[in-house]
Parts: sequence; structure tokens; C-alpha cells
Amino acid sequence: MRIFDPHIHMTSRTTDDYEAMHAAGVRALVEPAFWLGQPRTSVGSFTDYFDALVGWERFRASQFGIAHHCTIALNPKEANDPRCAEVLDVLPRYLAKDGVVAVGEVGFDSMTVEEEKAFVRQLELAVEFELPAMVHTPHRDKEQGTRRTLELVTESGLAPGMVVVDHLNEVTVDQVDEAGCWMGFSIYPDTKMDEHRMVAILQRRGLDRVLVNSAADWGRSDPLKTAKTGAAMLEAGFSADDVDRVLWRNPVEFFGQSGRLLVDPDLADDAATGADASATFEGNSILRGSRD
Repeated sequence: MRIFDPHIHMTSRTTDDYEAMHAAGVRALVEPAFWLGQPRTSVGSFTDYFDALVGWERFRASQFGIAHHCTIALNPKEANDPRCAEVLDVLPRYLAKDGVVAVGEVGFDSMTVEEEKAFVRQLELAVEFELPAMVHTPHRDKEQGTRRTLELVTESGLAPGMVVVDHLNEVTVDQVDEAGCWMGFSIYPDTKMDEHRMVAILQRRGLDRVLVNSAADWGRSDPLKTAKTGAAMLEAGFSADDVDRVLWRNPVEFFGQSGRLLVDPDLADDAATGADASATFEGNSILRGSRD
């Protein structure tokens, strides 16, 4: 099983997670920019974070045989903080970089005026840079938030096929499907969606325009939920080719629209994942201490 996890926050994960992910078949991933659990207080904290996404984290993943990509944006939660508003002005600098495969996460958290302004501006940037957009749907008022999301996507002029609307469930999937956008599902231990509910959705509506991710961040989550979803699909009677389509070919197709994939779309490197003791990024290694 080869896996491309299209939404996982690896900055919050350990090297043990990278090792386990590779062992489970993960060979590529996308890490969306998101909030860090507490408020950032300046634009500089965002630029340091963005630099880490396109630099150190890509290096760290490569040491475990995984191709790391990212998306860049001012996330919806922090769009409400006036101290963060200037982040919108620095985004173009990052949206032009290699390995940045979409604008995201954008969208709604609490459905505020400030969130909508930031959402609209970043959809404009997606059009300008000819990049896909990764849209976060709110945890509360999800049906209304998804409806407003689709209205703003239509108004932006960004083609529906360039948009993935994420964190969907049984209530919101049909309206996103009807709009022609890609449908993203975050598989969690306790919330959002589990692998068995995901299988039921795939049985009902098919495999087109579906992205399945683990989202795994600093909260209770599981970076192996993509592999567990693949196993659940096989148990339910889906073929190995069906699993490959959902967990590999679909994310390659969607993010390939950026023209910036760092992985061969037809292959998954199965090289050994032992860290190279001589490899460094700006003088730093993932190894700790000397080896005798």
C-alpha cells in the first residue's frame, strides 16, 4: 500500500511518527499551515513558521523516505486577531516557492467578518498564483459554513476542481460533491470521521474527487489513520487498486495541478529510512549526540 497523506501537521509530530508512517506505506504528504494551539503575537512568528515548513520540515521528512509538501496561508482561527492581519501581505513571497502546492488552510472557524475577508483575499491569491486551495470548514455550524464556503468559491472564479473542501462528514459531503469541488475527510480517533464511516461514504458515492487524510496535529490524533482507512476499505471489499486510487492517485491528481510535486507521481520510493549521519539542514541534523 502506497500512501500520500494530503493533510497532516508534521511540525507537531515526532521522528517516531515519521518512521511508523513510512513503515505503513506513506511516501508523500502535504502539511498545511495552521495555528499552533496558542495565539501568535507577531507576523515574524508566522514567517519563521513558514520558513520551517518549506525548509527544515521538508528535510526532516526526507530523512525518513517521505516527500514533504506544504500549503501556506493565514489560517481562519488567527484571521480574527488584528496582530496577524499583515500576514496576508507576506504570503506572495511564500506562494511562489517550490514544494508549496496550495493556498491553505483557508476558510472559516467561527464564521466572522474577519475570517471571510481573509478567506476572500486568499482565494484571490490562489487565482493569481494558479494554485489549488485547501479549505477548512468550521467545527460548529458546519452545514451553514460549508454552504457559505461554496458561495465564496464560486464568486472567486477559482475552478471547483482546484478546491478541496476539508473536514467533511455525512451532512456536508453531498453539497460539496454537487459543487464539483474535491471532498476532504479527516480521519480521527474520536471526532470528525472514522475509517468505518469513511468506508460507508465511499460505498455510497464512489471514489471520485475524494481525499482521505489523518490531519494529525498536536491534539489527540493518529498519523496512521490513512493506512487504517485503506485496511478498512480492503476488509469491506474494495480492491487494492481502489485503495491506491484514494490514498495515492487522487492526492497526486489534485496537488499535481500546482505543478510543484516533489515526488514521482507514478512511483513510491521504498528506500531504507535510516538517517544519514552526515546530512544536515543549515548545520542541523535529526540525530542527537555522537555514535561510537
